[in-house]
Amino acid sequence: MKFSKRLLLVVSLVIMGHTLLAQRTFTNPIKDSGPDPWVLQKDGWYYYMNTTGSNLTLWKTRNVADLASAESKVIYTPPKGQPYSRDLWAPEIHSFPDEQGKDRWYIYVSADSINNLSHRVWVLENPSRDPMQGEWTMKGKLGDEDNHWEIDMSVINYKGKLYAAWSGWEGTTNGRQDIYIARLKNPWTIDGKRVKISQPDQPWERHGDVPQAWQKNGEVPKVYVNEGPEFLPHNDRLFIVYSANACWLDYCLGLLTHDGKGDLLDPKSWTKSAGPVFAQAPENGVWAPGHGGFFRSADGKQDWMIYHANASADDGCGNKRAPYIQPFTWNPDGSPNFGKPAPKTPMPVPAEN
Repeated sequence: MKFSKRLLLVVSLVIMGHTLLAQRTFTNPIKDSGPDPWVLQKDGWYYYMNTTGSNLTLWKTRNVADLASAESKVIYTPPKGQPYSRDLWAPEIHSFPDEQGKDRWYIYVSADSINNLSHRVWVLENPSRDPMQGEWTMKGKLGDEDNHWEIDMSVINYKGKLYAAWSGWEGTTNGRQDIYIARLKNPWTIDGKRVKISQPDQPWERHGDVPQAWQKNGEVPKVYVNEGPEFLPHNDRLFIVYSANACWLDYCLGLLTHDGKGDLLDPKSWTKSAGPVFAQAPENGVWAPGHGGFFRSADGKQDWMIYHANASADDGCGNKRAPYIQPFTWNPDGSPNFGKPAPKTPMPVPAEN
């Protein structure tokens, strides 16, 4: 009788444990602040970064929903006086194999030395197995041959070749940000010229009124924005999800689609969505969602997106932007279906191994 009771107790505890695990939840946002969030899931670990402005901070956790309590470390602070010493924006950590097949870590970050006019993208490298350890060294500026203004670079190994996409200016002055793509010789060198594949030319991308503080002599200048491009491969197709409008307005996500057959460097091989594919949801308390990124759950079965958003319509472009995550699905035609920003209610965490 005692044995039966003990067995029943053990079975009950096991069942309760599995139930609690299955029901483990989180509520957005996953951290109080975190503009321009980025997540890489590798070998069961999630590596997370966001804009801090002054340094590169890396978070490491077994589940990105636990980010608020995750281990974090300042892994790089730029020396003063360098052309990459100020305004560090939108850092991304990636892992690519070297010529010997050994994985190396790379971080791509936008930075300047004086003001926004000098923003360029810079690359750091770390050969350590764990990016929280070892030394991060500056490899240099990753720019096109004409040294154009650029921010928000992301990189992908697509069919055995490296490509970079970023937001840049066509000329030397601001006013319109376009999306460019280029081949890479290696993780820190562009191979050939950049190619423009998108500019804010649709009505839904051109809500460009600037804040009143920027206006001069009663004039209301326009700033049209395509930025924050992120690669999203699926089956035989490649997508680029980018942010449109501006972070102080109704920021939203647009979609560029490549059918996987033509040259990625041919602008004609990319098709733009007819409207935003992810927009703010005031009814759910989510405004100006942007800078979307994508990752798989640790068990490799779930597709998730990460983005920053504001908790009110007037929060603007500062540190009130916080990181949100939510799962997404795929439409019958193979394109991503992001739905809309989820309400701030408990949802299951990304599946674990």
